Amino acid sequence: MTDRLLQTLCTWDALERSDHASSLLGRFDGRAKVLVAAVYLVSMLSVPAERFSELLLFALFPILAAGAGGLSYASVARRSLVVLPFVAFIGIFNLFYDREPVFVVGHVAFTRGILTFASILLRGLLSVQTVIILVAVTGFYRLCRSLQWLGVPSLFTTQLLFVYRYLYVLVEEALAMRRACDARSFGRRSYPLKVWGRLVGQLLLRTFDRAERIGCAMAARGFTGRLPDGLCAPPVWGVRDSLFLLFGCAAPVLLRLFLPVETLSVLFRG
Repeated sequence: MTDRLLQTLCTWDALERSDHASSLLGRFDGRAKVLVAAVYLVSMLSVPAERFSELLLFALFPILAAGAGGLSYASVARRSLVVLPFVAFIGIFNLFYDREPVFVVGHVAFTRGILTFASILLRGLLSVQTVIILVAVTGFYRLCRSLQWLGVPSLFTTQLLFVYRYLYVLVEEALAMRRACDARSFGRRSYPLKVWGRLVGQLLLRTFDRAERIGCAMAARGFTGRLPDGLCAPPVWGVRDSLFLLFGCAAPVLLRLFLPVETLSVLFRG
């Protein structure tokens, strides 16, 4: 558990400190990347649930974005699987209530419920993969700054940044408690359930105390509830950012409006 927490903490820190401008996608303005991601998500989520073939085309965007951002798509896809149980719970009832046959392959009949269930799973995975890539090629702090420069309310951006920053504090407190527990366990690897309950309660109390001290320190330094604008001026918007925004938004919108899979199938049948 200690090694896993340390690895998670190091991964977060390395991701935030990495040179995002070293990749092709990381060179663009964060505001442009946020807008392109928002347009892609709206276009992808607006596709009717029974048009699973159209959703498969939208799956190309995270693959291309991961390659342009210097990321391994296999790693991004593996991280996105964490949301799969929650998404499956949402759409699993479609298998039982929507049994209208759509097409038959061999002796297997695919119902509308199967298609909608698969569409829900794919939507969830693509949405999470888009967010993972956006954070990886932008950085969470720069992402919150970009949202603030786009006019998103400071209450949302500040709370979003605090949640991310407080994860470090929570992991550090958990690591300190784990070390203290290991130092007193004399090589013991497992603990009764009541011991874990006490550890969780102590962790909750320690994080409350740490949060109160952090809040007092921020108030003493003049924090007003908004990310200070003077510390980081918005970057200069260039021509390449405009072109990236234009083509990045046009591609998913055109894919959504013209439905190329359905159009090609009609042409082949004709």
